[in-house]
Amino acid sequence: VWNRTPARAEPLKAEGAKVAATPAEAVAAAPLIVLCLLDDASVNDVLDGIDVTGKDIVNLTTNTPAQARARAEWASSRGARFLDGGIMAIPPMIGVPDFGGYVFYSGSRDLFETHRETLAIPAATNYVGEDEGFAALHDVALLSAMTGMFAGITHAFALIRKENIAPKDFAPLLVDWLTAMAPAVHQTAEHLETGDYTKGVESNLAMMVEADKTLLLTAEGQGVSPVLLTPYMDLTKRLAESSPDEGTTGVIDLLVR
Repeated sequence: VWNRTPARAEPLKAEGAKVAATPAEAVAAAPLIVLCLLDDASVNDVLDGIDVTGKDIVNLTTNTPAQARARAEWASSRGARFLDGGIMAIPPMIGVPDFGGYVFYSGSRDLFETHRETLAIPAATNYVGEDEGFAALHDVALLSAMTGMFAGITHAFALIRKENIAPKDFAPLLVDWLTAMAPAVHQTAEHLETGDYTKGVESNLAMMVEADKTLLLTAEGQGVSPVLLTPYMDLTKRLAESSPDEGTTGVIDLLVR
């Protein structure tokens, strides 16, 4: 094992690991190389000038699909096999079975199967395809959805911030509501698959745009900026002008350039 901050690798000695003095020493020690660094530039810095011929490289560094594909080409040109990974977990989930954490993997199926048991030790595995960019794409897509959820949670708490409402009492109501709304993603997926954006829609765009006015008036009344909501509302309003009976799925098509 090797870490850019040497002291962080030292505790692993007690677990039976041998701490390498340099990245080159760590790479030379085994056929399987697992990387988990800050970003793609860090991977460049660490592997610069190191012979990776014949190695199996698994990169768990958070990156973009384009960076993952470029890293795969980089590895292939140097005689190495490559697998990219996207970690869907926070640190306490790592190494704890059945905690819910897992890692997306994409790239060579043979390479994944060769090391499946080893890769499953820190977290569960989820192979998503031969395209090396798919692990990163799945990772970032889920994280993007999470970011949007956090934006909504932030706005909700801001609305009650100055009122005599205990956040700890409001929190379970918010969790229950978000949980109840989550299955809507299945309807969105069906709309995209079938091309019928009206099927099963109970709250169409025409109604939602009208309802948004109340959300904005409430924010104004509570002294809360609507900045986290208005970009999405602007898109739904634009779409409602041409497709008032649809659900929100069409906003996806407005986003894709």
